[in-house]
Amino acid sequence: MRSSSQTTSEFAFQPPRPGEQLIYFEHLTKAFGAKRVYDDMDLDVRAGETLVVMGGSGTGKSVLLKCLIGLLSPDTGRILFQGHDLARFTEEQFMPVRRHVAMVFQGAALFDSLNVGENVAYPLREHFPDMPADEVRARVAEKLALVDLPNTERLMPSGLSGGMRKRVGLARAIATEPEVILWDEPTTGLDPVTTQSINVLINSMKTRLGCTSIVVTHDMVSAFTVGDRIAMLANRRIVQVGTPREMLHSTVPEVRAFLDARRVELFPGGAP
Repeated sequence: MRSSSQTTSEFAFQPPRPGEQLIYFEHLTKAFGAKRVYDDMDLDVRAGETLVVMGGSGTGKSVLLKCLIGLLSPDTGRILFQGHDLARFTEEQFMPVRRHVAMVFQGAALFDSLNVGENVAYPLREHFPDMPADEVRARVAEKLALVDLPNTERLMPSGLSGGMRKRVGLARAIATEPEVILWDEPTTGLDPVTTQSINVLINSMKTRLGCTSIVVTHDMVSAFTVGDRIAMLANRRIVQVGTPREMLHSTVPEVRAFLDARRVELFPGGAP
């Protein structure tokens, strides 16, 4: 196990085999003052899968992603990523990790003063300061085309629709060609047609890039559309992990109550 004395040069990503454990949240606890978010929470993520974390508002879904990329720290427990305990990493040590794990934020988090091309180029300039300008431009164009936004480099964020902003946020996230993509409520605030296009985009990233994804959402249609496995977060822990079919037929009380309350989302024409 690595301690906080590690240097950034010691982190080296070794591509795992599909299905192997890639990330493991082990015995995590986290609180904000008197509000406890996790109590001894465990969750594993397998290489090449799309793992959906669902749960009600305020259950700590987004906190999980922020702990993984170092924006927050758990109080106790470990976050194992290829044998490295990220929970003990310093900000400096997280820099090479963020080349391999990228996050698409809920509101896209674009820089409004930068155009689309400059937004997508930003992580390249952060992580690869010596990359030639023509290579940066080529990488930006490639990633924008990958999310179906070719030739949009000169547009400003203020002129983009919600769906386009999400796509630019994804292009920026994949600019460094990460192996893991984190999606924080990717369909929140979008209309049904745009929501479906984002679901298609999430699935296409697995096909085109072979990446691992963790999707945080309370959108049941999205969860059951993109998830290879679904984890239910309730009562400060993961109460069940299973395939969409297994979760749909779950007898775990917290899962059953959550799905029953949202049954109309899954079965708008009536429950089967």
